[in-house]
Amino acid sequence: MHAAADSTAADPDREHVRLSDIAIGVIIGRTSEFFDFFVFAIAAVLVFPQFIFSFAAPAEGILYAFLVLALGFVARPVGTFFFTGVDRRWGRGTKLTSALFLLGLSTVAISFLPSFEQEGWLTVASLCLFRMGQGAALGGAWDGMSSLLSLHAPADRKGRYATLPQIGAPLGLILACGLFIFLRSSLSEAEFLRYGWRYPFFVAFAINVVALFARLRLVVSDDFELLFKQAELRPRINPRLLREESLNIIAGAFIPLATLALFHMVTVFPLSWIYLNAPENITGFLWIEIVGGLIGLGGIVASGFIADRTGRRSLLRNCAIGIAVYAVISPLLLSLGFSGEALYVFIGFALLGLSFGQSSGAVASGFAMKNRYTASNLTADLSWMFGAGFAPFVALYLTETFGLWSSGAYLLSGALCTLAALVLFRRTQEARRQQDSSWR
Repeated sequence: MHAAADSTAADPDREHVRLSDIAIGVIIGRTSEFFDFFVFAIAAVLVFPQFIFSFAAPAEGILYAFLVLALGFVARPVGTFFFTGVDRRWGRGTKLTSALFLLGLSTVAISFLPSFEQEGWLTVASLCLFRMGQGAALGGAWDGMSSLLSLHAPADRKGRYATLPQIGAPLGLILACGLFIFLRSSLSEAEFLRYGWRYPFFVAFAINVVALFARLRLVVSDDFELLFKQAELRPRINPRLLREESLNIIAGAFIPLATLALFHMVTVFPLSWIYLNAPENITGFLWIEIVGGLIGLGGIVASGFIADRTGRRSLLRNCAIGIAVYAVISPLLLSLGFSGEALYVFIGFALLGLSFGQSSGAVASGFAMKNRYTASNLTADLSWMFGAGFAPFVALYLTETFGLWSSGAYLLSGALCTLAALVLFRRTQEARRQQDSSWR
């Protein structure tokens, strides 16, 4: 880190350009990943229940599709372990290329799936396999640039730089919703279900190709390789890392729980609820999601300035309290018709932007430098699996079984878990500081 700091002081203009390059690479990569996710998530509501799970009732079909959606999050840690081995043996460029090749192959393969009437359970098994391929690939697509960006960001603007990787989420949502709106408006329902839904997966594949070359240009360059070495960002998964960082990884997996549960509660879950209860409003609701994405984007940007003034974990704590309050009133909003649905989304996205903007950077600084590269990746995988992976399924299942109030109770439990995880993380950091001081 001293070497990195010295190089920054010696040539500040070069470091400024370098930070800009890192930021562009991070935004491109995350936007392509989130576009992939939202294409699948929207299809899980609008397409798969009728095309893949046509043997089931509409609500059951969506629940089955949400379970397949969750498989991607379950497969992410597996991909992290596998591609970390690729990174150690053949390098970061080979790892990124192979991971994104798997992601693109899995995504485009989904677009060629036959219907359940044509191939039966082979179609269902293929969808599960390709979704797991997407998840494993996303675990391997971690390139460490967000950690590099955080390490080299100016001390008084770290919160603002931490928002850059998160910008990809609302951008991916806006692009995916816009594409589905265009297709549903241009095609009949029969045409959309027969072939129209396949085009977003082709687009996702094309975006992945562009993102691959943009990221490779940075990741494999000599300048960036030097920065990775100076920051000691090296892949390593072994018992020692897990032993040293176990408590931080556990806390890190649950600190964003409220944020990531809310992530699905304002995007995928309400889309399924509208589809089941007011299908004629689907296109209008996708427009609401686009406006919500813009509100979330503004919240993400604002979170950086707030975090630089008050601290990331303080912001996350206050947002968790806000999400808890929102969880109580959200079922009422969603039941008030179109205007209530809009308020549900807009308020939810405002809270989501503020909390999501800092959710990834709040824990990374607590990892030892030698562990940060892999521990950050593993923590992100686990937090998405626990916080978001099964959120649409659980929320819809509870709603269909007990009513809308139960989805609010589920979100409230996520907020309480976040508050508890923040306390655990603070205590682990205090214990680490005491241990470090005892060795001096």
